Amino acid sequence: MRVILASPRGFCAGVVRAIEIVERALERYGAPVYVRHEIVHNRHVVEKLRRKGAVFVDHLSDVPAGAQTVFSAHGVARSVVDEATARGLPVLDATCPLVTKVHVQGRRYAKAGRTLVLIGHAGHAEVEGTMGQVDAPVHLVSTPADVALLPIDPATPVAYITQTTLSVDDTRVVIAALEDRFADVIGPSVAEICYATQNRQTAVRDLARVSDVLIVVGAGNSSNSSRLREIGDEMGVPSYLVDDGDGVDPAWIAGAGAVGITAGASAPDELVDSVIAALARVRPVEVSQLDGVVETMSFSLPPELRRPAVTAAAA
Repeated sequence: MRVILASPRGFCAGVVRAIEIVERALERYGAPVYVRHEIVHNRHVVEKLRRKGAVFVDHLSDVPAGAQTVFSAHGVARSVVDEATARGLPVLDATCPLVTKVHVQGRRYAKAGRTLVLIGHAGHAEVEGTMGQVDAPVHLVSTPADVALLPIDPATPVAYITQTTLSVDDTRVVIAALEDRFADVIGPSVAEICYATQNRQTAVRDLARVSDVLIVVGAGNSSNSSRLREIGDEMGVPSYLVDDGDGVDPAWIAGAGAVGITAGASAPDELVDSVIAALARVRPVEVSQLDGVVETMSFSLPPELRRPAVTAAAA
């Protein structure tokens, strides 16, 4: 059985940066380091960091006074930042720079007097953070039907921003609905959606064209991983989302000549390896990789972690 890997797949630059922030904080300040929400949406990554001394909490009230704190890659509302400041908590912000870019866009549009619409999924950590970063009402939509229900006069100047991990196609459809309903609409191009999201969605389309079955490695609460599985389904390929190799059902690959594997932006390569191993226990496999975009993007760490640590002797 042929096993074909998508390229690119797995960790993006924002996830690499977020994980490195937690790891370096543990090295520099010692355990425990408190992380508000999961640093990224992947159980294996979270558990690995927990074993090193990271403590994951849902609320800042769960963080002891003076404890080193990290904000997750998804970003947080300004109220959370203000609470941390008021409590004097030392904070390292692991918000993905591309999410921060969306925050800046939203504030700029609101300051210009436009009514702001956020294209995204209710309840997602990134969406909650983005809505809390803008000092103005934000209308959340996820489908063209939601656009039709917006309580906004069609003559109102509108601007939109987007969750970074959405399907590019779905986003394009919602933007079209906004442009149909409102006379004055501005917002970023679909091409400005997170580079990693676009690259992985393009790669999974290429993969689906040569696969009988598609397996996406990623967490169930990972928006970008779920989108990859949905794209496979939309292309008519039976597609499954698994945490790791333990989630593979041998029945999925019965009769399959080629199984495609990709991974969401918060899934490490070791989990892809575990899926390949699970498939190999069912049938002999031959592994290859499609050609794809080579990602060279990287994001700098917070200044506190770029500076050399001050030793006791130096102090």
